Amino acid sequence: MSRTPIEVHIIADSTGDTAARVARAAAAQYAGYDVRIIRHPRQSTADGLHDAFGRMHPDRARTVVFSTVVDEGLRHLVAQLCAERGLPHADLLEPAVSALTSATGEAPERVVRPVGVSEDYFKRVQAMEFAIANDDGNLQNHLREADIVLVGVSRSGKTPLAMYLGYLGYKTANIPLVPGIPVPGQLHEVERWKIVGLSIDPERLQQIRGRRLRAMGSSGMHRDGYTDLVKIFDELDEIGGVQRSLGCPIIDTTDIALEEAAGRVIELVDRRKEAAQGR
Repeated sequence: MSRTPIEVHIIADSTGDTAARVARAAAAQYAGYDVRIIRHPRQSTADGLHDAFGRMHPDRARTVVFSTVVDEGLRHLVAQLCAERGLPHADLLEPAVSALTSATGEAPERVVRPVGVSEDYFKRVQAMEFAIANDDGNLQNHLREADIVLVGVSRSGKTPLAMYLGYLGYKTANIPLVPGIPVPGQLHEVERWKIVGLSIDPERLQQIRGRRLRAMGSSGMHRDGYTDLVKIFDELDEIGGVQRSLGCPIIDTTDIALEEAAGRVIELVDRRKEAAQGR
């Protein structure tokens, strides 16, 4: 009997790494469920929180919220939004802060001060530079240096996702897969857990490619079948086979927000890395 999947939404004022690790540890106690961890990082405004909660769908999955928010007003707003929607909520930071308050007799500063802020900042800058330098198969670094490698057909969302993952601190390269052209040899030298495939609905891909061609004022690609729906179906089938031969999971980017796609990629890579390293 299939069980409704569980989505653990991470609300954080930094990257959400701490809460994600706790979520994975807790999820390990529910091995019979498909537990998906979705991050909503860098939350610093009420509008941002409302947007994050708007991307939750309790009607489609059992939804749980883990939060690590320092700002008092935002922390209460997270609790309020969870209560209004009837969502289970774990404020992971507050019990620890309360214990320190009891030990010191002093109230916390309530200042958003990410742990290792300087290290975090430079890590993200380096990751964004890496994503730019290794975009769309133009590799200026060996793929072994990447934290994540995205592979998929042209216009499946590889570049914006790679840039966003770079913003979160993950060195991400993206490789276009083209029918009839062998994949770069470096892909066979990369740990399999780093590779994630992207796919997209054929009709949606046709629309995106059509807009791109109109913006470029180009017609040559029409003759190559770049926007021909039948050929797009064939292309996706062939590239899907290539992705499976690489042993990578595949994420459909058609109807998910960039933040959710990034969260799924990170969770997949983290899980596969832990499994590969025998943890």
